Amino acid sequence: MQNSLKPLEIKSQLAKFPKTPPQFAVRAHVQSGESIWLADPKATRAMIALMDMGAQISGAASHYGGPAAFAELMSATHALMAYFSQKQHQEWFDAFHFVNDAGHCENGLYALKANYKMADLNFDSLKKFRSIESPLTGHGESHLFPEGVLVSNGPLGSGLPQAQGLAMGDALANKKRVTICALSDGGAMEGEAKEALAAIPGLARRGKLAPFVCIVSDNRTKLSGRIESDAFSMEPTFQSLKALGWQVMFLEDGHHLQACMAMIEEAINQVKLDSSQPILIHARTVKGKGNKKSENSNSGGHGFSLKKAEELGGFLTEIYDGAEVPKEFSAWVEELKVYEKNFKKPVPFNFPRAEYFGNDEKIQVGVAKALIEKRKAGHPVISVSADLQGSTGVADFHKEFPDSSLDVGVAESNMISAAIGLSLTGYIPVVDTFAQFGVTKGALPITMASLSKAPIIAIFSHTGFQDAADGASHQALSFFAQVSSIPQVETYALTSSREAESLVGQAIEDFAKLRNKGLVPPTRIFFLGRENFPKSFVPESTQYHLGTSQIIFDNTKSFSKSVCIVAAGSMISEALEAAQLLSEKQTGTVIVNPAIINHVDVATMKTALSRVRASLTAPALLITLEEHRSTGGMGEMLTHALKLAGENFSLQSLAIGNHFGQSAYSARDLYKKHHLDSTAVVEATTKLLKGNTL
Repeated sequence: MQNSLKPLEIKSQLAKFPKTPPQFAVRAHVQSGESIWLADPKATRAMIALMDMGAQISGAASHYGGPAAFAELMSATHALMAYFSQKQHQEWFDAFHFVNDAGHCENGLYALKANYKMADLNFDSLKKFRSIESPLTGHGESHLFPEGVLVSNGPLGSGLPQAQGLAMGDALANKKRVTICALSDGGAMEGEAKEALAAIPGLARRGKLAPFVCIVSDNRTKLSGRIESDAFSMEPTFQSLKALGWQVMFLEDGHHLQACMAMIEEAINQVKLDSSQPILIHARTVKGKGNKKSENSNSGGHGFSLKKAEELGGFLTEIYDGAEVPKEFSAWVEELKVYEKNFKKPVPFNFPRAEYFGNDEKIQVGVAKALIEKRKAGHPVISVSADLQGSTGVADFHKEFPDSSLDVGVAESNMISAAIGLSLTGYIPVVDTFAQFGVTKGALPITMASLSKAPIIAIFSHTGFQDAADGASHQALSFFAQVSSIPQVETYALTSSREAESLVGQAIEDFAKLRNKGLVPPTRIFFLGRENFPKSFVPESTQYHLGTSQIIFDNTKSFSKSVCIVAAGSMISEALEAAQLLSEKQTGTVIVNPAIINHVDVATMKTALSRVRASLTAPALLITLEEHRSTGGMGEMLTHALKLAGENFSLQSLAIGNHFGQSAYSARDLYKKHHLDSTAVVEATTKLLKGNTL
């Protein structure tokens, strides 16, 4: 029956397919016997490696394994979308929706598009991959690259349900457009994906879904290792899909290009004839395909295995399996060698490091030390992870206490909900993931933890712009706001490994102490960055305490005018550098590490403000600094509490506005762009001193 509800007209911003074949192409056959051009998967892998090397030299992590596994499947998919749309005399985006759920594989799609010279991409475009100058972010971002990305991706499992919505919209509009979604086996572990896997065939049976094809790259590998040995087998999940209503096509070798072509073409033809049953192509692939070292690594080369550009020649030779490496790629290798030789590392922070204690190291080191120490002391600490323990610092605990460690797979909500049960059975559960996933997918389970009197301890890393290279989808910019108002929850921003070791350790001890008294501890969430920081910002004699802030720097006695800077977490270094710059302008500084965010330590703040107040009646000059949105951030919570306490101050708040981030080689690039660096602090201080506002 014709639907009477006409949708709004939205013009596609996606680039058209060029009429010419890819620059590096191979041929394969369609069912009619016709031979068509496809992007050469070997060229895709070579470009992935070259892009990754450039990003790695610049200080940004990259992904080789996942996109290398998808190379043949994506080559066939895109060639067929171009072929069918041309036969139908349509633009490809009118004949198909394409959604990449496996966001860490987007660099493979950038390479494929550059091979086609699609969306104005060429090989030079790829050379700034993940830099602040490029729209080619770590994961596909529609807000930055609408010519090449329909649905922004990054968080695994989020693309498939959005693709479901595209097909629902087409069904409502009586359009027969085919939706194709690329999904990884790790992404299939997410709750969002599992919900969609159940709903899609049910909706299709009722005529509520346009033709739908899902292509799964099953390499049995996730970031932290092999899925079956480190988490659990996904085979029962894939076997259940037929019962859910999917037509499952099994492809034993997802690297046989002609086999990929034949199966994907057959799937498209079938769903176009009958959209009442969606098709899922379950393809076996090898993560890190093309390089034995990557293939055999525990993570399948999830990152990039090479350390130096001079190793690229052999890497590309292996990808091409003895065939001649295209001269364009060999020339690119030589460019990277020169770039590496001339690359200048970022300028270190300019603050009096002699006053600080210990060499630079990741905050995660302190987290691991605390967990291991308290477990050795007899506390029933259980680590529940969702694939990112290697990034959050918890992996060392897993190595030390494998019997006290669980990995539930790529499933953050399930991780926190499982921890609730562990808490209620007498354990001290510690969960970990990136801040972006912890606060978005974990907010409801954390709420339920409080309602169920089942507290947990959370380690949420890669806050704000600290996850620079992965781009907007991974950058938590509202992390305080999303969980700080949940009852019985305390939120902390860690600055150093020694602070992490102390506060996480105290949280475990306090958890046990209160439980033994028959009381319910609070849930404590520890937020931390990813880059290296001084081991400590205070002397060894200075102790950290849960629930209190710290004055970590004070040179006000040497100056007639001063300002108080409250800097959350990773922003402490920028504040200290600003203090150095301000001292050169004859302005003193008190710097406060707020530590606990949502229960403001008013007493310490009153002390800090008293030191910068010119007289008993004059307002103190206060700057808040955070890599968080101004709405609901540390600055709002802090200044609200201070006003209620009767404090008088003039304020400048440096935070993020109503916009997203993007990829960059380092967080400092983003701090500068978004006016959160030391220079911005100096400018804000100057305006405060002049009595102006930003």
